[in-house]
Amino acid sequence: MSFEYASVSKGLMISLALTSIVVGVFDVKHYFHLQLVPHISKYHQYWRLALHNIAFANSSDLFLAELILFQDGIQVERCFGSLKFASFLVVSTLLSTLLEFISLLLFHRVGLNHLSSGPLTLVFSILYQYSRIIPPIYEFRVFGVSFNNKSFIYALGIQLAVARLPGSGAAALIGILAGQIYRSDLINLKSYRLGSTIVNLSTRFLHPLLGLNRPPRRSNRAFPDPSRRGIGARQANTFSQDEEVVTTARPSSTGMDSRIRATAAAGAGGTSVVRDWVQGLTGRGDGTTAGVRIPLESEITELTNMFPDISREAVIGALQRRY
Repeated sequence: MSFEYASVSKGLMISLALTSIVVGVFDVKHYFHLQLVPHISKYHQYWRLALHNIAFANSSDLFLAELILFQDGIQVERCFGSLKFASFLVVSTLLSTLLEFISLLLFHRVGLNHLSSGPLTLVFSILYQYSRIIPPIYEFRVFGVSFNNKSFIYALGIQLAVARLPGSGAAALIGILAGQIYRSDLINLKSYRLGSTIVNLSTRFLHPLLGLNRPPRRSNRAFPDPSRRGIGARQANTFSQDEEVVTTARPSSTGMDSRIRATAAAGAGGTSVVRDWVQGLTGRGDGTTAGVRIPLESEITELTNMFPDISREAVIGALQRRY
């Protein structure tokens, strides 16, 4: 997992972490608390509808939200594309804010008077998109019950939804509803995209602050390093010299891997020296050395087509060593 092709998710996670830490350090959490009575009905503080989605009130909610966003936000952004994903975040936030206000008005008589601080609706809206567009990778059973790799993320979502009932549960349901409305495209929400001015400004000023999004470098060896399998250093060196290094690396645009090229070229050169020596002893100069198999033209052509950057002499030498 990395933030490759997921710069918006990375910026979202960093922003939530910074705002939540700043709010806690300066002790201004009470400004981010949303309650119908008395904040909305009596004091008409409608700005709390937007402000309470900026930061989480406690570290446990922030930690769970960051885990969920790291698992599903990156994959959803890669499916959507960064521009569509950023537009989806804006639409989902506005739609969720409207649904939150309506929910407080409709259900405050049954006990729903406040909503938990933080963008819980946005987190669950992304989680809904993840459940619909990302297929499971593997499945397993526990006591006869089927699970898959996405079950762990759903478990984190359930824990976040029931953390502070009824406010957290209502926010989770509102987020799922907002995600469903966006995906159903009832009012053509999917076609909305951020303006070019906002995109250009974000690319110019915000994207450099996020740093590089390159994936971590992984080894392309098909077999583990012999030095890590309990083999001594001297035996490891002997093993690395005798055994061919098998990798899973893709061929570059300039040709095959340099190690494979060097091995093939060295093998071809050694074979030609042996062939000349045998020809000198036997007096045969027609190139048909006794004991050395002459590869068929079809074999040479097949390998040449598979490895066009390898010379014909190296291919012939490799086939002779093979047999």
